[in-house]
Amino acid sequence: MPMAVSQLEAELRQAFPDAQIVIEDLAGDGDHYRAKISSRAFAGLNRVRQHQLVYAALKGKMGGELHALALETSVPEGS
Repeated sequence: MPMAVSQLEAELRQAFPDAQIVIEDLAGDGDHYRAKISSRAFAGLNRVRQHQLVYAALKGKMGGELHALALETSVPEGS
């Protein structure tokens, strides 16, 4: 069963409560999303480590409920 945008956002908000999150359904199938996440939790981390934090927050749902997730992570200005 595909993951709803609301469920994906809820999972990400739980892990990154301060984050600015924008999610786009790329294919309209609930399986392919792009997520832009800006959080202070990413400060001082390289992009690979930032993405690892996001995947960890999804608790193993990548490859199952969620087939593809294009990530754009950043640290808010002034953080």
